[in-house]
Order: sequence, then structure tokens, then C-alpha cells
Amino acid sequence: MSAAERREQLLDATKAIVDRQGFHAVSIEAVAREAGITRPIVYSHFHDLPRLLEALVEREGERALSQLPTVTPEDVGTAEPRDLLLAALSAYVQAAENDPATWKLVLMPPEGAPELLRERIAEGRAAVVAQLAEAVQPLFDRGERPPDPELTALMLSTLADEVVRLRLTEPDRYSRERLLEHTSWFLDRLLGSR
Repeated sequence: MSAAERREQLLDATKAIVDRQGFHAVSIEAVAREAGITRPIVYSHFHDLPRLLEALVEREGERALSQLPTVTPEDVGTAEPRDLLLAALSAYVQAAENDPATWKLVLMPPEGAPELLRERIAEGRAAVVAQLAEAVQPLFDRGERPPDPELTALMLSTLADEVVRLRLTEPDRYSRERLLEHTSWFLDRLLGSR
């Protein structure tokens, strides 16, 4: 196994422990046991537990952001806004379904999560809200008194995060279809009130 492959294996083992038991259960010994290797191998890749956790947070943050669909002002100008926002939400739900451990980590950080995780989540959320605010601005340029694009983006982002949380925590109760249908109804009212 190459060094890069071993590193990924160790991060995957750490992520599995966090997903099952939370950050408090992570130790060099637990990661070695989960990966089926010895502790010195973990130390040779990460030197200590804080560096291992930092590497996990960085990797999962990058993964989460790379999985999010992007919506640009050009998209809004060329597509039906409601359909565009629903497609972006559907892609977000799909990303969470494909990698639930990453999205639980991002949307529902377990107790004992490192401060770095909370910082990365805040940075990622700010980037998403800024992008969404820029994208939704053209929707409201036509009215007499447009609503605040930043607040609109923040509320849409919060709605999307809650849809994904519900899908991850209670998938039998909140099917993808049910969540998207209700969001469609909500967007019809929001966009219809311009």
C-alpha cells in the first residue's frame, strides 16, 4: 500500500469511529485497531492525535464543498429559478445520501468535535451563502423593493441544510420525494411573491 493510500485508509478509519461513536472515541490505538495495523504506522503518518484529527477535518471539509452543486447568476438568468434551486437541492441531498458520514460531520458535528471543524464549517457556510446571494440577486432586481439577497441566501441555505439533516436522520419518515415536493411548494410561494 502506498503512503497516500495508507493515509486515506487511516482517515477513513478515523471517520468511521467518529461516525459511530463521536470524536471522544478517537485515539491512535482505536484508529490502528479499526485499520488493522499497529500504532507506530498511525504515528508515522500523523505524528499525533491532533494532527490526525486536523487532517480528517480538512479532508472532509474539502469533500463536502466539492460535492455541493454551484448556482451562478448566469444560471439564474438562463433557467427557471425554481427548477434551478430544486435541482441544486436534489444534488445536495444526493451528495449526502452518497456520503452520509461526511455530511453528518458537517451538518451535525458530534460532541467533542475539534474547534477547527466548527471553523471550517463556518467558512464553508459563508462561502455557500455568498455564492447563493450573488446567484439570487437577479431574481429580485425586477421588483419595486427587492428583499435582502444575503438574508434570502441564508434562509435558502438553512432550508437546504435542514432538508438534508431530515433525510440523514429519518430517511424512512422523510423521503427524498416528500422533501423535494414540499420545497417546491415553498419556492413557488417565495418566487411567486416577487
